[in-house]
Amino acid sequence: MRIIVRSSTKKHSPEQTIIHTSTRNATYTVYYNRPYKKGRVIFGELVPYGQIWRTGANEATTFNTDKDVLVDGTTLKAGKYTLWTIPNKKSWKIIFNGYQYDWGVHLIDGTPSRDPEYDVLTLEVPVQPLPNVVEQFSIYFQEANDFSIMHLAWDQTAISIPIKS
Repeated sequence: MRIIVRSSTKKHSPEQTIIHTSTRNATYTVYYNRPYKKGRVIFGELVPYGQIWRTGANEATTFNTDKDVLVDGTTLKAGKYTLWTIPNKKSWKIIFNGYQYDWGVHLIDGTPSRDPEYDVLTLEVPVQPLPNVVEQFSIYFQEANDFSIMHLAWDQTAISIPIKS
């Protein structure tokens, strides 16, 4: 896995690109911005439960796969998607959207810029409470048997998205 950090451009929520190659030679590239906790209550307050979140800060988070993959058993075609989430206390909805947005929210009112018309795949995954605080929002990959797991973690919350190539 390669990690590219461009921290000088966005001091409060630095950009990061994760490039991960699975054991079956599919390459996943995730671009996102990594906000900090800074003593705030994240889920349920800063990021409200039951509402769409751009899954990071600044620009919409993107997920790219160079091969068709199965995400929790559903086919996701090779391509670039924006990644949106709807956090809840016990589970999150994960949404892969086929439109490329310039920014994660509308600049006028701060509402998410996602258009559900372009949703390609939606799944729901359970929340995994963490014993320790993750100060900066993080996305990372792990290999397990014949599939990859994309983890999202922040504060004391994590979720895992199974991806099989």
